[in-house]
Amino acid sequence: MQLQPPATPVPAPPPRASATAGWIGALERTARIDAEPGRIFPLVLDAVAAERAGAPALIGTDETLSHGEFAARRNRYARWARARGLAKGDTVALLMRNRPDYLAIWLGLSRVGVRVALLNTNLRERGLAHCIAVAAPRLVIAGTDLAEALDGALPHLPERPVLVWQGEGADESLAMQAAAHSGDPLEPGEAPAVSLRDPALLIYTSGTTGLPKAARVSHHRIMMWTHWFAGLADPGPDDRMYDCLPLYHSVGGVVAPGSVLLGGGSVVIREKFSARRFWSDVTESGATLFQYIGELCRYLALAPPDPQERAHRLRLCTGNGLRPDVWERFQERFAVPRILEFYAATEGTLSLYNVEGKVGAVGRVPSFMARRSPALIVRHDVATGLPLRDAEGRCIPAAFGEAGELLGRLSDKAEYTFEGYTSDAESARKVLRDVVKPGDAWMRTGDLMRRDAQGYFYFVDRIGDTFRWKGENVATTEVAEALSRTDGVAEACVYGVAVPGADGRAGMAALTIGLGFDVARLHADLAERLPAYARPLFLRLTEDLGHTETFKQKKAVLAEEGFDPARIADPLYIDRDGAYRPIDPDLHAALAAGALRL
Repeated sequence: MQLQPPATPVPAPPPRASATAGWIGALERTARIDAEPGRIFPLVLDAVAAERAGAPALIGTDETLSHGEFAARRNRYARWARARGLAKGDTVALLMRNRPDYLAIWLGLSRVGVRVALLNTNLRERGLAHCIAVAAPRLVIAGTDLAEALDGALPHLPERPVLVWQGEGADESLAMQAAAHSGDPLEPGEAPAVSLRDPALLIYTSGTTGLPKAARVSHHRIMMWTHWFAGLADPGPDDRMYDCLPLYHSVGGVVAPGSVLLGGGSVVIREKFSARRFWSDVTESGATLFQYIGELCRYLALAPPDPQERAHRLRLCTGNGLRPDVWERFQERFAVPRILEFYAATEGTLSLYNVEGKVGAVGRVPSFMARRSPALIVRHDVATGLPLRDAEGRCIPAAFGEAGELLGRLSDKAEYTFEGYTSDAESARKVLRDVVKPGDAWMRTGDLMRRDAQGYFYFVDRIGDTFRWKGENVATTEVAEALSRTDGVAEACVYGVAVPGADGRAGMAALTIGLGFDVARLHADLAERLPAYARPLFLRLTEDLGHTETFKQKKAVLAEEGFDPARIADPLYIDRDGAYRPIDPDLHAALAAGALRL
């Protein structure tokens, strides 16, 4: 059965209830998870399929699966895994682009206790080989359209893994092998007992430097993620989630689709984001929900007018990283009724949710959840990169409005257990002990936050991005926001650079610019908006800042390149004598010799 997107959009469901109702819904949906340790997410979806068999579940570009077809495919992959000799606790690596089949594979395999490592399709050679190696898989399932990427990684592996291909051109594809098995629900004796505490996935962190770390994700985490967001967003059978984020990450591949499938709704899966086609695709697909990363909203807000940009049926956009300067512009221009911003990390034990829609905040802990919350902000020492401690060796809580590192309390309770990475050494680095009292344990988020008197949390910066200059701490995110408010600045990336003969790191900003940009106007604006120590000493005007596959800026690359005109063809400026002035070879030579007073 092939279901096609409707010719006319599906009417949007009415707006959901208040913020308090959202909190209560999330608590109610997660309340009984621990009471049924054998009820894992694939089983929950089986129950949905029994009630909504003919309704659309996954709407791809080339294929649509109903809930019944989705369940049957999961069951075939589960039986294929058992017939292939895969046992509970084994790991299989999955390298495929976004498509409905992707979800069917990992859900089917995890149903019978196989852990699935979700490989980043953008990695190549040593990076991809590293991710395969740390997973130590029994076999690798790969899309035939990624054969070249996999071939480039194989020489960097100690031994060639067993490969199973999926897609056009494969002699005996996974789909062909699985077709020999029944799609009926699994009988009790066909699969090993799988519990919430058992491993389900390996999801890789995506930093801008270093090799990715493989975070362990249990069935319990999947249940908590999907049910919590289902409670907050309250998706129903008529809802459609537009998902163009990578399926190999926790938000795009678990939270976004899982929370909507729970309610019997459907997921519109796209391989990647396209600003040009976004509004026509959202409108034509009948999407009522959109899972964003903040940068996607910024791209849309900067895009030329689209005749369909207010013809959509979206009732809610949810995601993380939506900057305050973009938030109101995005919501007003595109008539988005509600934005649900949140803060979370794949490996983290702490999440924050801005259910109330407070512009700029990443979340708040309501009073009735205060005892449940594991969040704590402690003072941070930029020089050491560690939390400050008092005379008794305890961490010092940050005051209201003061930036500090956000920590998440750890315990034996499944919800607050740090499942860690495949590397024990990397796991140990994330745990901080003796924070509030002897023997306690907290997870370091690596993020600087501040909290206001109303209890709202605001993201300040990543630890390592913040730098010290003229004896003051400079938060790159706050400087970037100030830069972005000047006409003609399309995107700003702020970082610290070493200057010979100067203590600390000087601020530098790489900018992409558009019509109306004036460097003198920028200098004047920054003089009004920022203290002297926070204003970027150096500017770089570039056509492309460079981003990771999840739209994070590659600050480390820019910082390493510095401000040398011999290495960089982009225009470079220095704040000198009350204006931004071009850096020529002679001026750079004086800087390199430490001969200029800054």
